[in-house]
Amino acid sequence: MRISDKLLNKYAELIVRTGANVQPGQIVQLIIAVEQHEFASMVMEKCYEAGAKKVNVDWLSDVKRRLDFQYADQEVLSEVLPWEEAKMKQMTEDLPCRIYIESEDPDAMSGIDTQKLSSVTQSRSRVLKPYRDAIEGKHQWVIAAYPSEKWARKCFPDADDAVERLWEAILRTVRVDEDNDPVSDWKAHVDFIEKKASWLNEQGFTSLRYRSSNGTDFTVDLIPEARWEGAGVTNSMNGVFYIPNMPTEEIFSTPAAGRCEGTLVSVKPLSWNSQLIEDFSITFRDGRAVSCRAAKGQELLEQMLKMDEGASMLGEVALVPKESPVNKCGFLFYSTLFDENASCHCALGMGFKEVLPGGNDMTMRQARERGVNDSIIHVDFMVGADDLAIDGVRPDGSMIPVFRDGTWA
Repeated sequence: MRISDKLLNKYAELIVRTGANVQPGQIVQLIIAVEQHEFASMVMEKCYEAGAKKVNVDWLSDVKRRLDFQYADQEVLSEVLPWEEAKMKQMTEDLPCRIYIESEDPDAMSGIDTQKLSSVTQSRSRVLKPYRDAIEGKHQWVIAAYPSEKWARKCFPDADDAVERLWEAILRTVRVDEDNDPVSDWKAHVDFIEKKASWLNEQGFTSLRYRSSNGTDFTVDLIPEARWEGAGVTNSMNGVFYIPNMPTEEIFSTPAAGRCEGTLVSVKPLSWNSQLIEDFSITFRDGRAVSCRAAKGQELLEQMLKMDEGASMLGEVALVPKESPVNKCGFLFYSTLFDENASCHCALGMGFKEVLPGGNDMTMRQARERGVNDSIIHVDFMVGADDLAIDGVRPDGSMIPVFRDGTWA
């Protein structure tokens, strides 16, 4: 199925101009599947029209990745070659504007040895993480999506028009249709999210309490000076405003590392390393995950929690009302980009130092000293049940309803 050139042009323009907000003279790094080469050409052209100095493309392939893990030795896959490290080092100097177009098959790595997957990810991330830390908050980036056949079939297994239906859902969630002005619609959406974030910041909550009939019973402490943010971010190097996720419905902050208690029950499957973890919960004690259960993917979940010292602690709490356009689509996307924007969620691993005053200028060591969790992973999982209640606790111990029945109180 092919959507109209008018819609594709609108979408590509929105990604480049509003999402990444490419500026004249910037280098752009486009990451996209080889199957989407036609859309890649369109995005590249939009980048050059926006004044990009150069557009580099990193091509992705589910087939190649699966074959690598089927046949290559773990030691070979774990090695970060000199040219790969040099490329990352160059990125810290160029600070490219990065555009990632997601389209992978949620089952791409189904049946692959989970231990091999986790070990390779762990080994490579340890080498590459310092370079990722070095560009944090200093460049623009956006993640958007383009439906592949296999992804669409996963979402709509019995539909003859699966790709068309996924396209319709994606465009609806990013506010693009034949007749609207998506830039104007996004401005109104960003304004709404920023007002909600301002209200949260005014409350000065010290902690949040989560309760749901599915078994969620959880309390997490917040970093006193950490801000609530949402929708857009400002590049600390050039002052350019950009929107990292399209779609986005969340208002998020970074909690205090190692200061939470209780159980969180996930309401949606989690795709990690292109494998699914389903019907799971995680129990925390003294700020760390001490146990977990999953109907599917138990071993993978356990490995995730052991990726490094910070993997068993939280790096994000995010609020999303159940009226979210993503949730209203009425199906599971099998993609964290979308599913996290259908529901309140938390994230294991890396926190966001940029939510602290002056955070972009801090080293990760300084951010850790202020309570931000550090890890090689950042994995969102959804906890927003329809009856979820969240209370904010103020310094004097009084509680303010934040969410009731899965939406703003």
